[in-house]
Amino acid sequence: MSELKGLLGATEIREIAARIGVTPTKKLGQNFVVDANVCRKIVSVADVSPNDIVVEIGPGLGSLSLAIIESAKHLLAVEIDSRLAAELPQTFDRHEVATDAFTIINQDALAVDELPMQPDVLVANLPYNISVPVLLHFFERFPTLRSGVVMVQSEVADRLAAVPGSKSYGSPSVKATWWMQMSAAGGVARSIFWPVPNVDSSLVKFVRHEPAGDEALRLRTFEIIDAAFAQRRKMLRAALSGMFGGSSQASAVIESAGIDPTLRGEALLLPDFIKIAEASHS
Repeated sequence: MSELKGLLGATEIREIAARIGVTPTKKLGQNFVVDANVCRKIVSVADVSPNDIVVEIGPGLGSLSLAIIESAKHLLAVEIDSRLAAELPQTFDRHEVATDAFTIINQDALAVDELPMQPDVLVANLPYNISVPVLLHFFERFPTLRSGVVMVQSEVADRLAAVPGSKSYGSPSVKATWWMQMSAAGGVARSIFWPVPNVDSSLVKFVRHEPAGDEALRLRTFEIIDAAFAQRRKMLRAALSGMFGGSSQASAVIESAGIDPTLRGEALLLPDFIKIAEASHS
C-alpha cells in the first residue's frame, strides 16, 4: 500500500498518449478511464486490502492501476500493448510509486497461464471483445483469486450476472458460476472514458466459492452448456441430440438426471447441467 502523488487526470492521460503515439483503437477496445473517483470506487467495490496482490488486465495508461496501488500490497499488470507496458513504469515513477509495488507483464491475457505471484483479487476495465473469455480463463487458471470487479460493456455485465429465464442468460452466465458468485455492481457514465464510447458500461463483482467439481466434470458440463445454448430456442432433447446420438437418447439421459427434456437450456442452473453431465457417464 503506497501513499501516492495523486491519480491520473484527463489532461495527463491525453499527454501521455500523444507523447508515445497511442491512439485508442476499437480493435483493442481501448477506452481509457479519466475519472479518478471512479477508479477509487472500483477498487473499493473490489474490497482490495493492504495485504492483497491484485492482477489487473489491460492497465492501459495506468489510471486504474494507480488507484489499485494505493490500496494493495502489489500490482500485477497484464498489458498486451508493448508501448503502454513500456510507459507504465515511467507513469508510476512520476506518481512516486515504489518499484517493488508493481510488476508489468507484457503479454496477451488469454495466454497468461502463470504469474510471478499468486493473485488474490482481479480488477480490470475489460474490452468488450475479450471480456468473457479472459474472465473465464483467469477464474480457471488462478484458484487463489478470491474476488474482484470488472468494468465491461453493460450488455456483457448483464450476461455475466443474469439469472435463468432472462434474455441475457446464456453460456457465460452459467460457466462463471462454476467458480464465482457473480453480481451486478452498478453502471458508470460514458463521460468517464476517453474517447467516450457509444455504449454503456457497468461493474460486475465476483466472489469465489468452492468449485462445483473436478476438471473432468467441468469439461463435460461445459460441453453440455455450449450445446444447450448453441440452439437456445430448442428443447434440451433436441439441442443435446447431437451429443447423445439422437433425440430419444438425449431424452433418456436428461430424464435420468431428473430434468424435464422439454425444457430449454435457459431454464437451467449450473447444478442442473452438472446432473446431466453426471448422468451421461453413469
